[in-house]
Amino acid sequence: MRPIEMVDLKSQYAKIKTEIDAKIEEVIHAATFINGPAVLEFQHDLETCLGVKHVIPCGNGTDALQLALMSLGLQHGDEVITVPFTFVAAAEVIALLGLTPVFVDVERDTFNMDIALLEAAITPRTRAIIPVHLFGQCCDMEAILKIARKHNLYVIEDACQAIGAACTFGSGTIKYAGTMGDMGCTSFFPSKNLGCYGDGGALFTNNDVLAQQLHALASHGMLTRYYHDMIGINSRLDTLQAAILSVKLKHLDEYTAARQKAAAYYNYHLCCYSNIEIPAVKPFTSHVYHQYTIKLKNSNRQSVIDKMTAKGIPVMIYYPVPLHLQKAFAFLALRPGSYPVAEALSQCVLSLPMHTELDEEQLEYIVKSLSEGLISH
Repeated sequence: MRPIEMVDLKSQYAKIKTEIDAKIEEVIHAATFINGPAVLEFQHDLETCLGVKHVIPCGNGTDALQLALMSLGLQHGDEVITVPFTFVAAAEVIALLGLTPVFVDVERDTFNMDIALLEAAITPRTRAIIPVHLFGQCCDMEAILKIARKHNLYVIEDACQAIGAACTFGSGTIKYAGTMGDMGCTSFFPSKNLGCYGDGGALFTNNDVLAQQLHALASHGMLTRYYHDMIGINSRLDTLQAAILSVKLKHLDEYTAARQKAAAYYNYHLCCYSNIEIPAVKPFTSHVYHQYTIKLKNSNRQSVIDKMTAKGIPVMIYYPVPLHLQKAFAFLALRPGSYPVAEALSQCVLSLPMHTELDEEQLEYIVKSLSEGLISH
């Protein structure tokens, strides 16, 4: 059996090596390392793939979130709603820009924003909502957009873990993660479902005005070269990474299917254990399984981690401390108990290996290791 990796990028690369190497060589020979033709090619291909009018490539997913907020002209102290159970990036850029993060607790079964709690968090200072499509499935965007329209709020989707996930609206319309709000943000970090071999990110929007502003903000505030109309930043997707992504984008459906197949194996073999809760998927969304995250019930999580590690099986905790209890957000003066679901999840979640190269032998070994005394029926 091949060694089990949390993310196996080496095996994935081996399958597309010829395509990748040819694209890299093409960029090197042309010496078009910044804003080369591969960037525009990838931008257009991704627009077509997701059915969105504008893709704005940038340096990474965190920059994408920052640029989205910068484009809205918000004022110091304005409030932006997001969730406490996620990676830090969304809340981090809110605070970095002098805005105030306001948290809404998450659902226990999906890990996504609890829409039933959203409207109560809105105040006269609220300006935007950043829902996070965590681990690979969409939030209830139809409900979020309805509330946002009612209160005249912007919606910025954090789709950094959910590229390719589809959300079906009551009308039957199907839209992809990141393309439903005013803007969407994604990351091309190497371990993502669509990942490059370094840092990279992008924004999505169907709004022409926002698209123009985002392009300028990502390029030192320039609409015309050397004419700076606004204070911006320097955030770009380099040509080598765009070339790599243009190859991998062609395989995205294949990669999604491989992840879903691995998740189906886990679901089938783990659903019978009374002290494991498998990931729930809402009927309005597909799940692209950036992570496969279970919840342990009545189990010593650290003991499980130690035993799995001893058997050569990597596992991870996403996320061990909810954001409102992190030192960086102590200025919000939020105490334990403020967001009980996020706090409870942080104590019981465990992510199993999930990537495109998992084979049945590996999956069987992972499941068997869980059943052999690590977690009893």
